[in-house]
Amino acid sequence: MKKIAFVLVGALAIYGCGGEKEAEGAAETTIDTEVVNNPATAESGEVVVDPSEAPVFTFEKEAHDFGTIVQGEKVAYSYKFKNTGKGDLIITDAKGSCGCTVPAYPGAPIPPGGEGVIDVVFNSDGKSGQQNKKVTLTANTVPNTTVLAINGMVEVPVTE
Repeated sequence: MKKIAFVLVGALAIYGCGGEKEAEGAAETTIDTEVVNNPATAESGEVVVDPSEAPVFTFEKEAHDFGTIVQGEKVAYSYKFKNTGKGDLIITDAKGSCGCTVPAYPGAPIPPGGEGVIDVVFNSDGKSGQQNKKVTLTANTVPNTTVLAINGMVEVPVTE
């Protein structure tokens, strides 16, 4: 029985992440991954893309402190940014440092001068104490990763 459940979950995961259009006539937004194939990372120091021509993230703030919350609460924050570079800004991925930190990012290119938002939800269920979570964005910027931070304190409710 466990094997059947495992196979069904795996099949659903593949189908759900896979490929069929979700709805007939749905707009298909696909971005070629080659557009962010930029080996210029913070670690390599190698620059292949001319930085003066690349898109640039300019965030209002790159860290947010949600203060003190009670365990089990969800808090959200919207990191507002502007593309202050010369090319279209294309975000291809956003990953939280754990499953409790879930980012959402624009799927369409952000033109020079355009603005966007990275929405992040932190779920404090099962967490306690000081929390320091990160969201790593991958885009066609130089370097091609940008890290946002969300911090705060989670208090465990007292039960009698």
